[in-house]
Amino acid sequence: MQRFFLTLLLFLVSFASVYAQQYREISAEEYRDKMKGGWIGQIAGVCWGAPTEFKFCTEIIPEDKMPKWTPEMINNAFGQDDLYVEMTFLRTMEVHGLNVPIRQAGIDFANSGYNLWHANKAGRDNLRSGIAPPDSGHPAFNKHADDIDYQIEADFSGLIAPGMPWIAVEMGNKFGALMNYGDGIYAGQFVGGMYAEAFFETDIKKIIAAGLKCIPPDSQYAEMVRDTVKWYDENPNDWTSCWNKIEEKYQKNRDYRQLSCDPGKFNIDAKINGAYILVGLLYGKSDLDKTIVISTRCGQDSDCNPSNAGGVLFTTLGFSKLPPRFSEKLDEEKKFSFTEYNFPALINVCDELARQAVRYSGGKIVKRDGKEFFQIPQTPLKTVKRGLRRSETVAVQWKPNTYLPAWKPEKPLNVRFTAAEEKHIKAKNYGLNEAVKKLLPNWKLTDCGPDMDPGYRENYYGKKCVMTHPKAKGEPCILTQSVSLPAGKQSTLKLNVAAHDASAKKFDWELIVKADGKELLKKQIIGGWQDIAVDLSAFAGKTVKLELLNQPTDWACEAGYWSSAVVESK
Repeated sequence: MQRFFLTLLLFLVSFASVYAQQYREISAEEYRDKMKGGWIGQIAGVCWGAPTEFKFCTEIIPEDKMPKWTPEMINNAFGQDDLYVEMTFLRTMEVHGLNVPIRQAGIDFANSGYNLWHANKAGRDNLRSGIAPPDSGHPAFNKHADDIDYQIEADFSGLIAPGMPWIAVEMGNKFGALMNYGDGIYAGQFVGGMYAEAFFETDIKKIIAAGLKCIPPDSQYAEMVRDTVKWYDENPNDWTSCWNKIEEKYQKNRDYRQLSCDPGKFNIDAKINGAYILVGLLYGKSDLDKTIVISTRCGQDSDCNPSNAGGVLFTTLGFSKLPPRFSEKLDEEKKFSFTEYNFPALINVCDELARQAVRYSGGKIVKRDGKEFFQIPQTPLKTVKRGLRRSETVAVQWKPNTYLPAWKPEKPLNVRFTAAEEKHIKAKNYGLNEAVKKLLPNWKLTDCGPDMDPGYRENYYGKKCVMTHPKAKGEPCILTQSVSLPAGKQSTLKLNVAAHDASAKKFDWELIVKADGKELLKKQIIGGWQDIAVDLSAFAGKTVKLELLNQPTDWACEAGYWSSAVVESK
């Protein structure tokens, strides 16, 4: 009998050992708590660093220029593109499922209504012009393919994939390919891989090592990761020494900026900004404030980088262990701009997608003692057909993509959306003059600057409109029209205008209306759509030159949005 129980015990120990090697387990409650913490880390990082974004390039932000955190800052999140763009991808999966085809992902991204820059803008422009993914992110069509864009947005891919780095890799191959290529995609897969590991690991170097396994080891991005860790090990108590080495290699050496969209001080390449994520994580030594502050003070894209760093670190702790100052003032009812999600809805959709990811990978969701647990295989399981009548589930060894640098890409596939798919792309590319002609007939636009991508907007806070931007500081963009006003009638100029980031109400511009050079109105425009009426009765019976000025104020997102501009006479 003793021999029997000993044999049984050895079997159970052996079975437990094999199980432990094959599966990781996390309670649904702990997953949700950590995922929620990850979102707060993202939000805190971007809100804390936002005032410094690209104000310090090739220099460390002085300590006295670093903003001080206050709990109220958390509500600056709702208009941040660092957050709402990735929520577009979550919405696509919510509607179409975790395995949504890449072309559907492209259609949804093409129909997004927010302003974009760099790889995101180029990718979406390609999609709107009929270039289907993955060509929308290919360097043949997208000169920003190595930029930071998917790295900024990839947090979602790990937050829905606890312990499943292959999901983060698949997400990069799908959503990252909409706008990036090569290191631009690997950057996001690395970030997603770190998040996936952060649900089970607190050691930052082990988390970084897990992310590194998700990308080609011979890529320049992987080289940057190894460099940054090595330079940290050489001097773990002085982050500025590591920053200087990053500057020498990844800023000044053009071999590491071969597809850089700007060869000067401004550097939005994924590699150097990814290095600043790591500097924050390594030298922050798991301190929440230090991690965000150091990542921010590295400069360049100094709100995106601390957002990634903060998100990964906060995931290791979970929401329940965070200091209240990071969440106590969060408005949980307000929706993130251009999305369907307030904070609770965001958490719920990630929870549902994580459950899909567990099942998709061959894992299980089991109940024990009244609680749910995610049982996650350490390698994904796939069902494969064996003969005509039977199939079986096998473990699939996954591996990173083959290294394809953006400056030596494979040939594009030259794929385009079908006519049926094109019908679902409601947002189209219009030239600026065409947009004015379409929505503001009889008006002529002059002195419009290129910032913020002026032009047609299919849906800006519920309306089609034209977006304009001043040419330079102190130099307005101007709409003009000569109009004959009938004698004996009351004529009124009626405008419907808005400012950038209407829901947040933090950016403004000045509307000036002139008639034959005489100023009739000067008004600050801030927030959402507003109707404005200007009396023209003094000019009855005359032909008058009207001018509408999009006048800049403090040169921060000075875009003017025009839904209509008409003269009515009664």
